[in-house]
Amino acid sequence: MENKQTALLVMDMQMGILKRFSETADIIKNVAKAIEKARANNITVIFVRVGFQKGLPEVSPNNAKFVALKAQLTDDNLDAYMKIHPEIDLQENDIIINKKRISAFSGSDLEMILRAKNIQNLALAGVATSGVVLSTLREAFDKDYQLTVLADACTDSSSEVHNFLIEKIFPTQAKVVPVEGWSFE
Repeated sequence: MENKQTALLVMDMQMGILKRFSETADIIKNVAKAIEKARANNITVIFVRVGFQKGLPEVSPNNAKFVALKAQLTDDNLDAYMKIHPEIDLQENDIIINKKRISAFSGSDLEMILRAKNIQNLALAGVATSGVVLSTLREAFDKDYQLTVLADACTDSSSEVHNFLIEKIFPTQAKVVPVEGWSFE
């Protein structure tokens, strides 16, 4: 039996982003646990990553963050930047979404896939809490998805910012639980 209305979004767990974090062992381990738990409960796992075409034609000169990224990326290292971390259990039939900005919805076909699969509930995991998790949570909330944030499957370069979001901001729009406390009623 497939849990057709829930999906786990594994966001920005890619080599080019994770290398910016000094400690990644715990987040990788907890995201892998979330993926294992999702698969054991027949929940759709969707990998969302920052991904561009060769030459990064999607990057506007008006977006300082992505202009800086474009300056670092070449066609030769783009695939390495986009590669999902090898300790994350990416399987051949998994859905991989390429997004063009911070939110998982921005410049991607995520919403179309969620609608096609009639998914109403999203569990969020990934890096950074103040980036993709926050942006995706806000947009998904506005789109009327039911949300769960897997607190220990998210991290940020600032533990203070991470904790503030997890404890004060996210609970106003989502259920916030550790991976072990994630349930699927």
